[in-house]
Amino acid sequence: MTFLEPYIQQYGLYAIFVIIYLESFGAPLPGESALVASSLLAVRGDLSVTDLFFTVWIAAVLGDGTGYAIGHFGGRPLLRRYGWLVKLTPERLEKLEDLFRRRGPIIVVGARFVVVLRQLNGLVAGSVGMPWHSFFLANLVGAALWATVWSFGPYYFGGLFHTFWR
Repeated sequence: MTFLEPYIQQYGLYAIFVIIYLESFGAPLPGESALVASSLLAVRGDLSVTDLFFTVWIAAVLGDGTGYAIGHFGGRPLLRRYGWLVKLTPERLEKLEDLFRRRGPIIVVGARFVVVLRQLNGLVAGSVGMPWHSFFLANLVGAALWATVWSFGPYYFGGLFHTFWR
């Protein structure tokens, strides 16, 4: 987190927005670490935790939405053509599509809390044809829950632990 602190201090919420947005549509960036670092900076008064929450929520929703669009328009044809390279046979692809039709919203909300799944969430949902309205609502809820946990959690508990350490 010390690596991220100078960038967050210099660019503030803009840096957080970019990191979370890019991570949410698939870039391998330390989004959760940046969010925890930002939340702890909010404890010091460098950032507003409420502004941090809304910035992260919006960036996460937009990033996953971008990932969904990329998956929907580009990922599906690629999976059909080159899926065999990652052992994704037509039968497995059909099962995956069925799984997202039945449990897509639960997968999208839950994937937000799992590191690699968080980055691939929108791409996969778009690639397997999850309906946009279901994805969007689940994305809103999942991003709100995730942003709440990692914005307000370290903010309140970080201050509590700091008090106990003194």
